[in-house]
Amino acid sequence: MTKVIGLTGGIGSGKTTIANYFAEMGIPVYIADDEAKKVMQSESIVNKIKATFGETLFENNALNRAKLAEIVFNNADQLAKLNAIVHPAVKEDFEIWLSKHEKYQYVVYEAAILFESGRYKDCDVIVTVTAPEEIRIERVLKRDNTTREQVLSRIKMQWNDEKRISLSNFVINNSNLKIAKEEVVKILKILNIKQNQS
Repeated sequence: MTKVIGLTGGIGSGKTTIANYFAEMGIPVYIADDEAKKVMQSESIVNKIKATFGETLFENNALNRAKLAEIVFNNADQLAKLNAIVHPAVKEDFEIWLSKHEKYQYVVYEAAILFESGRYKDCDVIVTVTAPEEIRIERVLKRDNTTREQVLSRIKMQWNDEKRISLSNFVINNSNLKIAKEEVVKILKILNIKQNQS
């Protein structure tokens, strides 16, 4: 039975970089946010988003993600509504993906809101990636077309590190990538995962 490593961390913690490093080590990785974007293009999900948030979020039938983000990241109730539409579809998509990776000892499920969505309950091991808040803000400002205020409002919407760490098996501090990568190698050894298991 394939075991699932849940990988999470707040916005800007660098969890995707760590996920990519797990992938380099031969562990299949499912990036929930990327898959959610694909799922949100399916007709059934588009129709549910239109019904919940209105047609004005769509231009030429394409979802204006920035407008949607503005609505949900400033309002916890609206975020909960969006999650109720998207999460079940992502869960179903992950189950299909997992069935295709059954020969692996472990896979990684990377999600920003692993705890908030309740998906951590489906994981065998949980790894939280942390970094000082200022570094996280700087990373997001470099990466996204956003403002400091918007980044802070997204941080506020997510669980804090203390809360995540209390439910995690491993913690990787990602202030320094070289040291963070060494932590990944240590985790693989502790879990007795054979690297490059494909």
